[in-house]
Amino acid sequence: MKYIFFLIVHLIPTTPLREDRENVKSRKRIIPVPLTEPPEIDPVYEAYAYCNIPNNTERGMEGHSPPDYKLLSVQVMIRHGDRYPLYAIPKTKRPAIDCTLVPSRKPSHPQLAAFLSHMSKGSKGRLDSVLSGLPRFPSHPVCEMGELTQTGVVQHLHNGHLLRDAYIKKHTLLPNSWTSKHLYIESTGKSRTLQSGLAMLYSLLPEFDWQKIYIRHQWSSIFCSSSCDCPMRNHYLEEEQRRQYSLRVKNSLLEQTYVDMAKIVGVPTRQLRASNPIDSLLCHFCHNISFPCTQNGCIGLEHFNVIKSHQLGDEKERHETKVYYRYSLLATHPILNQTVTRMQRIAEGRSEEVFALFSAHDVTVAPLLAALGLSEARFPRFAARIVFELWRAPRDKKSLFVRVLYNGEDVTFQTSFCQKHSRHSSQPLCPFQNFMNFVKKDMFAIFNSTNYYDACHRRAF
Repeated sequence: MKYIFFLIVHLIPTTPLREDRENVKSRKRIIPVPLTEPPEIDPVYEAYAYCNIPNNTERGMEGHSPPDYKLLSVQVMIRHGDRYPLYAIPKTKRPAIDCTLVPSRKPSHPQLAAFLSHMSKGSKGRLDSVLSGLPRFPSHPVCEMGELTQTGVVQHLHNGHLLRDAYIKKHTLLPNSWTSKHLYIESTGKSRTLQSGLAMLYSLLPEFDWQKIYIRHQWSSIFCSSSCDCPMRNHYLEEEQRRQYSLRVKNSLLEQTYVDMAKIVGVPTRQLRASNPIDSLLCHFCHNISFPCTQNGCIGLEHFNVIKSHQLGDEKERHETKVYYRYSLLATHPILNQTVTRMQRIAEGRSEEVFALFSAHDVTVAPLLAALGLSEARFPRFAARIVFELWRAPRDKKSLFVRVLYNGEDVTFQTSFCQKHSRHSSQPLCPFQNFMNFVKKDMFAIFNSTNYYDACHRRAF
């Protein structure tokens, strides 16, 4: 049984509230229970999956293929790892989390000490100017807003280790004499994405070498690069936000929950709602810290569960209305087009960028999942990863295939472009042509268009 955990997707960045950083003295502690198979979906299990507590026994399906197929390239998009909240619940103490890296403190990783030592020495690596001013690892005894935690670093050291076993050791994707020309790396201008990318690269690459790494800055959270001019994408985004608002105001139980929580912390309901309390509460949950209490009472799991139940209803309606799906297609076409183009260039021998990494956010990964048609996929957990693999059939250089994996699960035949392809046919992988047709043409059909520009600049009827 799969458990799906969805959050309200905040598609337009907001400014987190500023509060004094104070330690939280733990009261009743929240003990996450092991993830098993309960008879029905339980919010606690969903939240536990979202936290993505590092697990050394985890394995993925990356790198699996029929015999003699050759792996040509791998492109990975990751969500940053566990972070401190972006928002503060008004008039409450913030979660007391130490964002320094201490290898002896759990969760840890065999490479954490070496990673810290390497990053502490500075670098001569080539980073775009915006990124060069960011810290290479989290280092504040009291976490700053949005800062990557030790858990977040360990999550991506673990991801890198898994992918190294699959792609470097098993398939020798990178040659022993690899250089910067074999890699393509982008990160948004947030320390948590840069640090997540560095942690993953450190445990992935044979002999991490600053001289061989060039990290480009991606200014857009949806990675649209130079193709961000898309009025209709913004139109669908606004429609989606109106839909979310309409559903929220209709939910009387949700409204009463916000009223109760606002009374506990002693602020107007509007201010409590604007502080996005679920972001902070998830941090409490993932780090096993009690929910906030004041002299008026405590915020509890009952409040948490009501908000999450609303989110599940919101997600169901989102799938039915298709507004978010339309937004997602237009939001992700630039990065998908870049993915296809890189695959083509590698297959034709015109590029050596065999490994690409895009270090991003939930608002990057979530629309990508929707655009690919992966409607049953979980909302991107901390350190989520989407992998695109390009394969060549034995004895036929023109027969190219793709695999798509999400958090180690092969979801290729759940994608809209490969659902109808029989994995039991003479071609057990998804033909690359299917993927290319989807990106170049098919994804615009819902807009009654044949290309990205037309879909972006005229309404669909």
